[in-house]
Amino acid sequence: MKSWSIPFGIVVALGVAACDKSQSEAPKVGDPAAAKVAGPGAPAYKTADPAAAAPAEAKSDAIAEVGKPAPAFALKDLDGKEHKLADYMGKTVVLEWYNPDCPFVVKQHNEGPLKTLAKDLAKNGVVYLAINSGAPGKQGAGLERNKASLTEYGLEHPVLLDEDGKVGKAYKARNTPHMYVIDQTGTLAYAGAIDNAPMGKIPDSGFINHVADALADLDAKRAVKVSETKAYGCSVKYAD
Repeated sequence: MKSWSIPFGIVVALGVAACDKSQSEAPKVGDPAAAKVAGPGAPAYKTADPAAAAPAEAKSDAIAEVGKPAPAFALKDLDGKEHKLADYMGKTVVLEWYNPDCPFVVKQHNEGPLKTLAKDLAKNGVVYLAINSGAPGKQGAGLERNKASLTEYGLEHPVLLDEDGKVGKAYKARNTPHMYVIDQTGTLAYAGAIDNAPMGKIPDSGFINHVADALADLDAKRAVKVSETKAYGCSVKYAD
């Protein structure tokens, strides 16, 4: 097995002990071996003409299901500004379930695709939102901890707080990072892992960036080939 060149050392060992074990990254839909192999940094993708997209009706009480309208939500960012999914109709939206103290998130934002993904996508009109569904007092939760993480990881995209966990549960978010891609019509096009390399361990079969591949399919106006994979990472720190 190959791995990213920067060692994670003792930080990984301690962090993983405090977190859940990684889960399998094998996709449920499609053949990952046939998917396009991308590098560790996901490329940017342009969005198509919003006028060509027929909006889907999203509901606040919906449960996420690939191929159906993504559940509506309204959450505040770290500055108190409200973000509604409906505000971004006509644009591609990427959601990342986020916990700044999860070792998998730390690894991804320091060395993996998430280090540059949001910035790359923003250049071409793709909306990127991180959502923290951690309850007060849980690992990585709270306004101040998340504000500090903006500097730690150089984040420029909004981080939204979902402390009661309603949005996370509507999306069936189980892990951090758990990734979702919503197309310009408001339809959930992809749900699952960012890639097939938990903690940077790249399989001998090659690296696959599932989110990058889903975005490439949408950009080419074709069906997303691998629309679901099993997310890996820490468990989302919902309230007990």
